Amino acid sequence: MSTAVSDPLASSADTWLDRSAREPAIPAELVPPPDGTSRRQRLSALHRRHLLRERRARDTFAASRNPDRGWPVADNHVVLAFFRSLLRERKGITFWLIALNALAAGTALVVPRLLGNLVNRTAAGGSDAAQLSSLNTLAIVIVVVVCTQAVLTFLAQSVSTIFGQDLLSSAREYIVTTVLKLPLGRVEGASTGDLVTRVTRDVGTMSRSVQFGVPQAIISGLTVVLSVVAMMLNSVLLAVPSLLLIGSSAFQVRRYLQRAPKGYITEGSTYSRINTTLTETVEGARTVEALALTDLRVLAGDDDIAVSAQAERYTMTLRNLLFTVIDVAFNTPRVITVLVGGYGYHQGWVSLGQITTALLYVESLSGPLDRLVGEMDRLQVGVASTSRLLGIAEVPEDRVAGEERPDGPHLVGEDLRFAYREGHDVLHGVSLDLEVGERLAIVGPSGSGKSTLGRLLSGINGPRTGSVKVGGVDLVALPLEQLRTEVALVTQEHHVFVGTVRDNIVLAREDSSDDAVWDALSAVGSRDWVERLPTGLDTMIGSGNQSLTPAQAQQIALARLIIADPHTLVLDEATSLIDPRTARTLEGSMSVLLDGRTVVAIAHRLHTAHDADRIAVVIDGEVVELGSHHELVAQDGEYAALWRAWTS
Repeated sequence: MSTAVSDPLASSADTWLDRSAREPAIPAELVPPPDGTSRRQRLSALHRRHLLRERRARDTFAASRNPDRGWPVADNHVVLAFFRSLLRERKGITFWLIALNALAAGTALVVPRLLGNLVNRTAAGGSDAAQLSSLNTLAIVIVVVVCTQAVLTFLAQSVSTIFGQDLLSSAREYIVTTVLKLPLGRVEGASTGDLVTRVTRDVGTMSRSVQFGVPQAIISGLTVVLSVVAMMLNSVLLAVPSLLLIGSSAFQVRRYLQRAPKGYITEGSTYSRINTTLTETVEGARTVEALALTDLRVLAGDDDIAVSAQAERYTMTLRNLLFTVIDVAFNTPRVITVLVGGYGYHQGWVSLGQITTALLYVESLSGPLDRLVGEMDRLQVGVASTSRLLGIAEVPEDRVAGEERPDGPHLVGEDLRFAYREGHDVLHGVSLDLEVGERLAIVGPSGSGKSTLGRLLSGINGPRTGSVKVGGVDLVALPLEQLRTEVALVTQEHHVFVGTVRDNIVLAREDSSDDAVWDALSAVGSRDWVERLPTGLDTMIGSGNQSLTPAQAQQIALARLIIADPHTLVLDEATSLIDPRTARTLEGSMSVLLDGRTVVAIAHRLHTAHDADRIAVVIDGEVVELGSHHELVAQDGEYAALWRAWTS
């Protein structure tokens, strides 16, 4: 088998983008005309830009439904079903939320009617004593009504706060659970910036919508409905013209509701684009500096911001058009009520008290309507963010758990092939039969497929062809909870969670005792430095707390693995961040503890291979040599060449 590698310099130029020929991030049609153009031309250009932004939003929205790569966006009916399920689980508190707010709103509508009656009594005349007595009685009634309204409003707001917080808690728990269930292969293959944006900005937006938007929309909607009923009961003549004017805004509201979701989803996608570019630039900062790519990365960031600005201009225009129509439709009824009321009073159709009550109702109706429109906009933003979050849940599972359970720890991989891209296999028919309790080292040059093989052997990914079985059962057919007790993978990547040292280690088994934690720390050679921490196992570590070196963080990860106690371990460069002397000591300590377990060690440090029972040499996705250290050195093949290079 040939192991020749093609010359990368021969084709490297083909991998560079032709920056001079690339299309600008913002089309020329979206650039405003220069100064000096007429007002008519500017308005015409503004209208064309709005239509182009609308088309771009529709295209982005359509592409988000089923993207080739990246994360999808859920349909509106999925979002509605999600919120209905949340409300269905809270029937009791939802009833009290509606009932108390309805009572508070209804009580508030009594006062204008009482004031209207006062006007009618005053206009009717009578003795001063009778009027004074009537006024005193009315004042007492108004005080009682206002106090009752205050109590009901307090109770309604309390229930609303509890309702919003409970709704928010469940929504966040659902999103976290969904994210944790994502297939790792999909997470690694999709845009990190998009996922980060969804679980940060979109979660925050959804939180505000759920916590404040939903309760306030319910409250404002109830108040509007009851106000309309009160207006009709007071006087149909005075109510109908005002309601018709207010209803005339329905066309613009409908237009907004049709376009806003697409605009806000487009906004979210542009924020993901900004985060992706920023994350890539920060993570590759040294490469950017080494290759003098700073200007190009800044230009990429500027382009992302410019694209995002266009998306925000589109939604801002939608809001401006909506609020302009709303302002006219909500303010004109005051004038119409006075005009119609004056004519009706002249004709004897309505009384002064009814006119007064109608004006107060119109005035009180504008506030809830304004809030309802404002909450409607907030809900549109929240629905867009929730659509992006629920889109994560639409990512298909990469495995289906079966009913079979392993009858032993014997791990076998047969005819393993795997491709990150269709038609480009990185493993080519690899087969490995691991003896229970043996140490297998996998070595080979970078990019040969060692880590991919480790991911298949640990059940992170399923093979394209072939199978990996433990105890006669496919790894990918096991429930994840059981899979991690059978085979565990530790990579060169590590994470320290915010919490105590104890919390970080017992994540694998929360019922572990302190003695077990100390034993695990001793096994990885980290007991001494943990004992020197301010409060030992109770010391807070993670972001914003006691900082750890990369080596210490990796030791915590290894101690966590020991607590998990799987029968098979796959170590993928697990000690790469620890200096060679410490790594050698660590591996020696672990070798005693790991006695009796099957261990697959993937490493470039060949002393690990020297200590292994068998060594698999992987070249270009195939196992070209398999045997002990002495056997492979005697063969004078690929491993012998690697060993001579390592020891020379």
